[in-house]
Amino acid sequence: MTTSQTTPPATPSTSSSAAADVPAQTRRAVVTGASSGIGAATVRRLRAQGWDVVAFARRAALLDALAVETGAHPVVGDVTSDDDVAHLVREAEARGPVHAVLNIAGFASGTDPIDASDLDRWRAMFETNVLGTVRVTKAFLPAIRRAGFGTVLVLTSTAGHDAYSGGSGYVATKHAQAAVAETLRLELNGEPVRVLEVAPGMVRTEGFSLTRFDGDQARADAVYDGVEAPLTADDVADVVTFAVTRPQHVAIDTLVLRPVAQSSTTLLARGPLVTRS
Repeated sequence: MTTSQTTPPATPSTSSSAAADVPAQTRRAVVTGASSGIGAATVRRLRAQGWDVVAFARRAALLDALAVETGAHPVVGDVTSDDDVAHLVREAEARGPVHAVLNIAGFASGTDPIDASDLDRWRAMFETNVLGTVRVTKAFLPAIRRAGFGTVLVLTSTAGHDAYSGGSGYVATKHAQAAVAETLRLELNGEPVRVLEVAPGMVRTEGFSLTRFDGDQARADAVYDGVEAPLTADDVADVVTFAVTRPQHVAIDTLVLRPVAQSSTTLLARGPLVTRS
């Protein structure tokens, strides 16, 4: 007579419950796109909560200034470069376990309709927004597994959940990023690794619209004309930090935030917000 036996599942060295014993002061996050805007604001907030932060971006001067201000560890590089990202992994792990990777690097370029698309703009956005997210995430997953638990956060946009005329390649990249986050979440099922997506609506930062309009300040300013209190970089960083610092067993799969003046991607109030009698 034979007896079937069931092999108990392997016990990970550090589980979600054990994560509660790891204080903020010994947690480490990598933030891409860290030299300005939402990335820089996120570095500030995580550092204020005691996290060790490795700040990654292309602009060395801005990154160095942020490091002096916050105590973050700066690494200069580009998410589109395999060599730069490999260097980032080495720098981060040299400081200790990596518990969170925040994919914030990204940009928009142009407002051409599909039938007049500039494919070079599309290619550049896909290289940074989508392939950059995949490259960084893929490179750091072994480090997160070695840490025993962790978080991958992808900053998308409401443009990744809806579409708007003139969104063109940017909308496509944000939909792709959202799909990457959702797919990765399924693939990591059973591991103590969270995959979080934060999708902001209208955010006024110092560079986003200016980059989209190739440095045309008047067109960039017009985006926010009459809009009462668009989101700020710090508003988004506040939400990103909230999501990342929840107890490890709490996964905020997708969080959408907008200014009150923006009810949807295409419905925006311009002018004072007033109650109706």
